[in-house]
Amino acid sequence: MTDEGNPIAPKKETPPRARLLLLEDDEMLSGLLARVLRNDGYTVDVFETATDLPAPAKLSQYDVVLSDIHLAGGTNGMDVLRQVRKATTELPVILMTAFADIEGAMNAVGLGAYDYLAKPIEPTELRRMVGEAVARRQLADADAKSADPREAQAEAATIVGTAGAMLTVYKTVAQVAPTTATVLIIGESGTGKELVARAIHDKSPRADKPFVAVNCAALPESILESELFGHERGSFTGATATKRGLFEEANGGTLFLDEIGEISPKMQVQLLRVLQEGEIRRIGASETVKVDVRVVAATNRDLKQELQAGRFREDLFFRLQVVTVRVPPLRERKADIPLLVRHLLVRHGARLGRPIPRVAPDVLEQLSAYDFPGNVRELSHVVERAMLLAREGVITKSDLPPEITKAHDTSVAQDQGAIVADWPTLAVLERRYIDRVLSRTGGNKTRAADILGVDRRTLNRLFARERAAAAGAGDEDEELAKLEAEDDAP
Repeated sequence: MTDEGNPIAPKKETPPRARLLLLEDDEMLSGLLARVLRNDGYTVDVFETATDLPAPAKLSQYDVVLSDIHLAGGTNGMDVLRQVRKATTELPVILMTAFADIEGAMNAVGLGAYDYLAKPIEPTELRRMVGEAVARRQLADADAKSADPREAQAEAATIVGTAGAMLTVYKTVAQVAPTTATVLIIGESGTGKELVARAIHDKSPRADKPFVAVNCAALPESILESELFGHERGSFTGATATKRGLFEEANGGTLFLDEIGEISPKMQVQLLRVLQEGEIRRIGASETVKVDVRVVAATNRDLKQELQAGRFREDLFFRLQVVTVRVPPLRERKADIPLLVRHLLVRHGARLGRPIPRVAPDVLEQLSAYDFPGNVRELSHVVERAMLLAREGVITKSDLPPEITKAHDTSVAQDQGAIVADWPTLAVLERRYIDRVLSRTGGNKTRAADILGVDRRTLNRLFARERAAAAGAGDEDEELAKLEAEDDAP
């Protein structure tokens, strides 16, 4: 069903800006959404199920796909996402979902969906999100790029995760990648900051240009300067030939400066000049060289603290943090551990030439109890070790390092200890509840007895029993008489 012959004309006389594909089985809602979008000048084709999708070759005529999670005919938004992704990786897919399906929609973002709209859908938010998706689509190269080895490498080393903490990372990468903005990636060591930098490059218009990475902390200042800016022949002892620096090698593409917080004050000044002027000067050269490089930097330090301590320049800090992406540590997204393990098994299996082993269920339980101070990098080493030690094609907890199994055993013991430490008897629970009710009634036994559903004498008998037990050989009836006398006293 298309919008041909639709009596509702767009507000604008100009031709439609983009073509949208809308999948929604609620006729009233689909009509409302289509009207909002058509009034903004879009052409909207409406379908009810994933089986109605056009052939893969025809999907390229669309700029954005909007799909409800739940569709008619036993299909759903994930079916739509899979079919679109088989045809193209460039076409943005926006999922629409009720509140209960937000988690599923977030998972879909991790699998390649552009974003999600929560129902009830606000027209303003619909227009904003579609407008952003269309703009991103139009920035993409019109000619499909043929697959090459670099793409295969990117596929092997990709960001993995569907936990909520990763959603912001995916969305920020999608928003900033098509721009030329400098990006600062922050996160603990081993969280995958370089993968985020590669994703920004691969999703940008510079994707067919070089991606060059350098670890600033791994090189002394003199060597780092030569690596970044290059040198002329004879500029220092050992400079037997002119050498281009990494800025020149990355010209037109992206330069990833890892551990930027480790560079010296001198290097900070030189880097600031490159960001401001777009030019570099080789060591020993008299002339500058213009470069067109997008800089993506990363650090595991708190640069604001470094700035306050006088170890990092304020002007460079603000130049670098045009957009900041925080990569969460693994302990904040433990729900991703099963997915990461599967991904790492495939990656290590291909590298080691080994079949992918099965993973015993208690292995994932053991891994989830560990905080992984080394983050995903540490998990990768653990998985590789387990693959090498596994027997009969199955990874068991005996293949895990002792610090992981110990962390699990300690966690279980603490949980059990906490339960046993506060495992009251029914009598204790009963008294706690009665005390709470009496506290709420200001000590009024009559009101408390009404709330508890007993008569006042039954309540007094409970207190008399406790008094008699406390007195050792006390008489329960005698204690009851005393309590009733106290109640009758003026």
